[in-house]
Amino acid sequence: MTPQRAAGIAGIVLVGAALVWVLFVGLPRWTASTPADPAPAADAPGQASPKIHARLFYVTPSGSRLMPVEREVDFADTPGAQARRLVEAQLAPPPEGVVSAIPEGTKLRNLYVSGGIAYVDVTGEITTGHTGGSLAEILTVYSLVNVLTENLPAVTSVQILIDGKEADTLAGHVDLRRPLERSPDWVDQPAAAADETTG
Repeated sequence: MTPQRAAGIAGIVLVGAALVWVLFVGLPRWTASTPADPAPAADAPGQASPKIHARLFYVTPSGSRLMPVEREVDFADTPGAQARRLVEAQLAPPPEGVVSAIPEGTKLRNLYVSGGIAYVDVTGEITTGHTGGSLAEILTVYSLVNVLTENLPAVTSVQILIDGKEADTLAGHVDLRRPLERSPDWVDQPAAAADETTG
């Protein structure tokens, strides 16, 4: 056998071996799908988001004061975010059997907390939908002030803004040009607390 022929046979064998490797080893590796990055773990079905117990404020049956109602509100990990959750809960339709002091349709536009003051910017429905009267206005204002100052130690007073601007009043009676502190004077004591005080 001539050297040229031997070299040719060796070349054919090498090419054949390479083809076999490509077909049975390389190609399956190249065409195999690459595992995707694991997706973020979703909450298990039925698993509720964390909640806090909060005290919200609604109008008493007599219509003359606010009454505290314990409700669960979504948890947030910063004072500003928690303040937003609390106000959104206060603006939401009230539970059955109680009446909100805030005109229907009022929405939260923005909220931030700075230096112990919560700046709460709500939509104009809080004035255009208001029934008027000094008592009704007081209850509207202090349902917003008290829901934050009662539930968040980081908030000591509340400045109410309307449609992004400072307002003198809602309906002509309560001065909104400065931050307002919590006022228990307009709130009924919870029945349990009242019993303890008198008993």
